[in-house]
Amino acid sequence: MSKPSEAELIHIFKGIPFTTRSSPELLNSLDTFDAREDDVLLVSYPKSGTHWLAGVITKLYTTQVTLTSPIEFGDISKLEELNKLSSKRIIPTHLDYNLLPPNFKNKKCKMIYISRNPKDTAVSMYYYYRDNPNLPTVDTWTAFFDLFIKGDVVCGSWFDHFLSWEEHQNDKNILFLFYEDMKKMKSDTEKENSSPSSTVCSLTSNRKLIFRKGTVGDWKNHFTPKQNRRFEEVFNEKMKLSKMAKSLIYEF
Repeated sequence: MSKPSEAELIHIFKGIPFTTRSSPELLNSLDTFDAREDDVLLVSYPKSGTHWLAGVITKLYTTQVTLTSPIEFGDISKLEELNKLSSKRIIPTHLDYNLLPPNFKNKKCKMIYISRNPKDTAVSMYYYYRDNPNLPTVDTWTAFFDLFIKGDVVCGSWFDHFLSWEEHQNDKNILFLFYEDMKKMKSDTEKENSSPSSTVCSLTSNRKLIFRKGTVGDWKNHFTPKQNRRFEEVFNEKMKLSKMAKSLIYEF
């Protein structure tokens, strides 16, 4: 049985590629979502350590909390499912800030944005694309590198995603974390939180795909010198006005 075509796996919503596991009907209805003041959002670009962070965050609560699947994952029934939850909701998302349901902003819900060295993110996403049946086929690292640089991947450009959230770095309800700093904390999260319903990935619920090595600096095993130079050029241009870019553990 052949793998579905890219057109069958990917659709574009407001200029950003999504998998068909995020239905257009759901995405169009997010603006109506009724956020609660005690909601906590776990935000990231894909493959930035969100699943691991979710395990850490849920351990901090002594009261009952429910870790949902990403708000953009599923069909239109997703919003009703979330509305029915009575306990405190911890909601993951890979959404760009501009696509976030406005109620989260208006009610000043707590949001945690975790970011990772984009070079490591690119490598991790490459393996994710390669092994995930819900994503288009990418035959080589070279081909994927070009797509990542251009932002022609699910959730769009890493640079645009990061910058959309950085614009709100001074909002008191948003906390920014860096994956490389957090990984210094020992955790067995990968072995726990094993319920399939607890996936924080909007691209798959397959836990074997969600967890890879998570190695800091693995990009060095994949980037050619030429690719590294090109990435540096794009990074320096896109992030030239970014203050937070200096906080990324970018070179090792």
